[in-house]
Amino acid sequence: MPTISSFYGIFIRMYFNDHEPAHFHVGYAEYKATISICELQIMSGELPRRVLELVKVWAEIHQQALTRNWELCQNKSLPESIPPLT
Repeated sequence: MPTISSFYGIFIRMYFNDHEPAHFHVGYAEYKATISICELQIMSGELPRRVLELVKVWAEIHQQALTRNWELCQNKSLPESIPPLT
């Protein structure tokens, strides 16, 4: 599972050929969550409120790149790195 971005101890990853709907995986300390790309809502798992807010801000900025990376992963191609939240 490639890491496509990381910031403030948060790791953003995508699996190859993963199930719909389009989403990405977030890891932070002992927390894990799956976030939908279109809705930017937690599909499964949990994150601390502040971490979720940071992830949503980052994802809103990079929603097109996330969608492009989802398509690459669906085709078993390596996703592109996405700049971190600064």
